[in-house]
Amino acid sequence: MAVAAGSLLGCLALAFPAQAEVIRRLPTEEKVVALTFDACETRTPAYLDRKIADYLVRERIPFTIFVSGRFARRNGAALAELAKLDFVEIENHSLDHDNHMDRLPDGEIGRQVTDNDALLAEITGRHTRYFRFPAGNVGPRALGDVEGLGYKVVHWSFESGDPIKNLTPDALSRWVLGRARPGGILIFHINGRGWATGEALPGIVDALRARGYRFTTLEPWLH
Repeated sequence: MAVAAGSLLGCLALAFPAQAEVIRRLPTEEKVVALTFDACETRTPAYLDRKIADYLVRERIPFTIFVSGRFARRNGAALAELAKLDFVEIENHSLDHDNHMDRLPDGEIGRQVTDNDALLAEITGRHTRYFRFPAGNVGPRALGDVEGLGYKVVHWSFESGDPIKNLTPDALSRWVLGRARPGGILIFHINGRGWATGEALPGIVDALRARGYRFTTLEPWLH
């Protein structure tokens, strides 16, 4: 029996759903970049890097923070204040910051996401829409589980290397500025582990602006 081409394509679409995607850049060739910051805590207490946060707020530069549960509990008041600003996004970085979420059972992957969302919503009044896997470790199963919860998974265009303790502000600036491209998603740390970021960031922002770049949160491009 003959099968219409349209019917066949429909069957194939059901059998082979669209491949899950880790977003590593914004879908644009405009001179725009997203400044994103990881705010995570494992065993050692971590606090919001005020030098970074105060600079971004003072200059009203749009930015996104991916927050883990332990960091959120310790820094709730600061996060609540940031959430009042319309140019700040606070997004999901898992409850416990397990660096191998990709190895967790399906139910635990979901719990890491939904429980952290509930915590962040209680603090900020907003539910999260974007998720970043700790350490960037993700496999097809874990990615599918998170996307199945309605999230878009957003990582980064290249690593900044800012958790390296002996990285100087000048080296960090040269590394980032040498690799920044239109639509780039830049990653730094705002939990006290971005050792040179607070000093380097104003120069990075000024240099990118001089090249004609502007800054954005994720939502305008990934909604």
